[in-house]
Amino acid sequence: MRLDDQDESSNVEDRRGESYGGGIGAGGLGLGTVIVALAAGYFLGIDPMTILGMASNLQAPPTPHVTAHKPPPDDPAARFVSKILASTETTWERIFREHGESYLRPKLVLFSGATPTACGTGQAAMGPFYCPADRRVYIDLSFYRDLRTRFHAPGEFAQAYVIAHEVGHHVQNLMGISEKVHRAQQGSNRSRANALSVRLELQADCFAGVWAAKADAAKQIIEPGEIEQALRAASAIGDDRLQQQSQGRVVPESFTHGSSEQRVRWFKRGIESGDIRQCDTFKAASL
Repeated sequence: MRLDDQDESSNVEDRRGESYGGGIGAGGLGLGTVIVALAAGYFLGIDPMTILGMASNLQAPPTPHVTAHKPPPDDPAARFVSKILASTETTWERIFREHGESYLRPKLVLFSGATPTACGTGQAAMGPFYCPADRRVYIDLSFYRDLRTRFHAPGEFAQAYVIAHEVGHHVQNLMGISEKVHRAQQGSNRSRANALSVRLELQADCFAGVWAAKADAAKQIIEPGEIEQALRAASAIGDDRLQQQSQGRVVPESFTHGSSEQRVRWFKRGIESGDIRQCDTFKAASL
């Protein structure tokens, strides 16, 4: 990616190296539910808080005090993440302004192993995730190694897609979409709740594509061939592919993030249109 002239965000917190021994803060959820969510989050790499049903309208547990630092200036991985976050900030600020709204920038937290959040204890095994209760994106950078080796989706743009997807959840939170979905899930059976989760995740994929389109139009940040990296990452973490790999069979009614084909389709829809109005997965007759 061409990021030499991209500023770095001031909203990155570095908690790596901080020791935290808290348990999994999952409120009244049973241990089995938490384990399922953690496992799904690890394999899917995206937003296990959706699986746990934690939203901003739920009462969050108090967050223990954690000392946050700025990333060291000589850390290339942290600098990359900071530049991608800054790109999402300027892009979404412009989009919100065009629609007469103000964009509130999220924080992005780098951690290692585990860290407290307003949604409970974040674990590296969850993969990257967004906590709507504290408006923070959390990522253990070791996930990028898994993205490259386990999911066979290398490349900087694949890494950027992961961050842009989580920022997409922040956009949904600001727009009130996440709260409406979680409220609807609470009165639904598991199959319906899963279907709503799929639409939420696919919209975040589409929003990631919109960011990519707008950011590239503004600063030409995407190198030739890099879009395929993001498409490969979206395909690699589709529910069908992950279920086939982990259990040898595919159970569509248990999908929470969408199939590989669906994830690729909605990311492409975002990047090809550059228009958030094209990302309404909830009105789409077919995903």
